[in-house]
Amino acid sequence: MLDLFEYQMEKQPGGCQPLADRMRPTDLEAFIGQEDATGKGSLIESAVLKDQIFSMILWGPPGSGKTTLARILASRTRCHFVSFSAVLSGVKDIRQVIESARQQKMIHGRRTVLFVDEIHRFNKSQQDAFLHHVESGLITLIGATTENPSFEVIPALLSRCRVIALNPLSEAHLDVILRRALADRERGLGEMALAISDEALSHIIGTSDGDARSALNSLEIAAMMAAGQGEGLEPEKTITTAHVEKAIQKKALLYDKSGEEHYNLISALHKSLRGSDPDGAIYWFARMMKAGEDPLYVARRMVRFASEDVGNADPRAITVAMDAMAAYRVIGSPEGELNLAQAVLYLATAPKSNRVYEAYNQAVAAVREAGSLPVPKHIRNAPTRLMKEMDYGKGYRYAHDYEDAYTPQEYLPEKLKGRRFYAPTERGYEKIISQRMAYWESLKDKGDKSGGGGRSGGNGQE
Repeated sequence: MLDLFEYQMEKQPGGCQPLADRMRPTDLEAFIGQEDATGKGSLIESAVLKDQIFSMILWGPPGSGKTTLARILASRTRCHFVSFSAVLSGVKDIRQVIESARQQKMIHGRRTVLFVDEIHRFNKSQQDAFLHHVESGLITLIGATTENPSFEVIPALLSRCRVIALNPLSEAHLDVILRRALADRERGLGEMALAISDEALSHIIGTSDGDARSALNSLEIAAMMAAGQGEGLEPEKTITTAHVEKAIQKKALLYDKSGEEHYNLISALHKSLRGSDPDGAIYWFARMMKAGEDPLYVARRMVRFASEDVGNADPRAITVAMDAMAAYRVIGSPEGELNLAQAVLYLATAPKSNRVYEAYNQAVAAVREAGSLPVPKHIRNAPTRLMKEMDYGKGYRYAHDYEDAYTPQEYLPEKLKGRRFYAPTERGYEKIISQRMAYWESLKDKGDKSGGGGRSGGNGQE
């Protein structure tokens, strides 16, 4: 029986391997889409050429090539290579690896390179089990994760690894990968002698979201349908959009993530939200989801909308938008789309105000117009004696020493004295803010400078 942890390069018998596994590149020259990380002059290329694999964390989205890159490193090193998944393994398995590594070093004089897929699934104690052995050089660790290693890998282990960031594959890279699989007679679909329409290819690429594994899986199923490998299917010579739609169960709607229709739909959603039309908003949201839009793109736009078009009329709007985005990150599609739909309806029905947006733009315009005006001395910090002698903080009135924690004093530079940027509406919570500001303004009009004997002057510290 083969050692559970040993990395095996052989193909599975009987042609059972999925297309995505069969088409994995076996050298860096064929590994496309991550030129910054693995191209000429990169650390990885140098490590492969010199057979000096270093400890690293491969961080990237699904289907970006993390496991493939680890396999390439395995095939090019003379080290003992061990591989397992953090989902299926525990501390006991780690101990077995450590013992195997000691034997390899003692008996064969070989270093051990350990590949841990989904390393973010290991808890702190499991990651701690690696630490000493990585530090001593007994093990060279290669971890793969879709999560930010800054949050998911313990600092002590992370500091001993180089983080290699892999990016989602571009549409051009996916195009090359899919055409290569169609043409390859040994590992791919070449023996089926199938062509593919441009529309079908674009639909696979557009719905794969930079994930090569997803794209190849979709191509393989569509090819089987086109070749008639199913009950009642007639063989065809070309993979069409209809085959792809059946394969991935997603209609090829009129949509282009980087083209005009993308902007038309997000504009329709934004304007429906702004116009307080929950029916229009939820429709356009559904259109975008079913057309393959990145849900997190829509979530980010809603976070922006919460401040730009709702603002302080409903301060909870930004919390709802952020919570929906966080929930989607945890759950993913399709279940997490319901969290985003809830936020869509909340924002559509919230009271609207663009006064935060206008206030910020006016403040920015004032900065550009007046330049870097000096901070008034009475609100400057004065932590040193010299600063106090220069009147920093002199005359500052501490708001909490006054009734309602308010006392009139000027906070703007002299040149902008009396300028107003924020003018709340009478809608939603902004009506309360407006009333509060009107009360403060009345105190200024009365010239209430005394504030009931509150503290003034002071040392000017925050």
